[in-house]
Order: sequence, then structure tokens, then C-alpha cells
Amino acid sequence: QVRLVESGGGLVQPGGSLRLSCAASGTMVSITAMGWYRQAPGKQRDLVARLSSDGTTNYADSVKGRFTISRDDAKNTVYLQMNSLKPEDTAVYYCHACPDYSPSNYWGQGTQVTVSS
Repeated sequence: QVRLVESGGGLVQPGGSLRLSCAASGTMVSITAMGWYRQAPGKQRDLVARLSSDGTTNYADSVKGRFTISRDDAKNTVYLQMNSLKPEDTAVYYCHACPDYSPSNYWGQGTQVTVSS
């Protein structure tokens, strides 16, 4: 069974940085499409960044140039480096996994990111 555990959220001032981590078990991130989504109160859950198993990345327009998704195969962990944070980045951030070998997909429990002065 695939399990995803996020960490690294918290409160940060506008312009600050955070790095989110998603530790995976039950699958290898190197053969899994991994993504970060976010959901603000009263809004739908939207894609923030995606990293395919072949290394291809995709970003939401609102985070391009500020956020970077990456992975460490040895640690089986995916990261989201968030720089120049804005109040509108405030949301619960969820890790998502879609293994190349399976039609199933999986979600983490989410981690809160709050950008406020």
C-alpha cells in the first residue's frame, strides 16, 4: 500500500521560503508521477507542480519561477521548494502519487502553509 507523509508546512512572512517534503512508502518515486496540490478554504484543490518519472516538470502559472519540485530517489522523497511566498499561497498542500505501473493514485494527509505578516 502506498503511503505519503508530508511535512515542512508552517507560518511564514510574505517573501519568505519554505520547503515541503513528501516521504513515500509502498512505491518508488523514480517510477511514479508525483505532484503537489493545494486547497484554500472554500476553493477547489488545484495542481501546483508535477514531476513525472522521466523528470518532466509542470507548474501552475501562479507559481512559475518561485516554486521548484524535485525528488531524492535515495530517500524516496519529493520536495517542493517555495520561494517568494505570497499571502495567496496560503492553503493546505497535498502530495499526490500516480505510479507508472498502476491506475491507482494516492494522497497524503496535507500540510498547512500560511503566509502572513
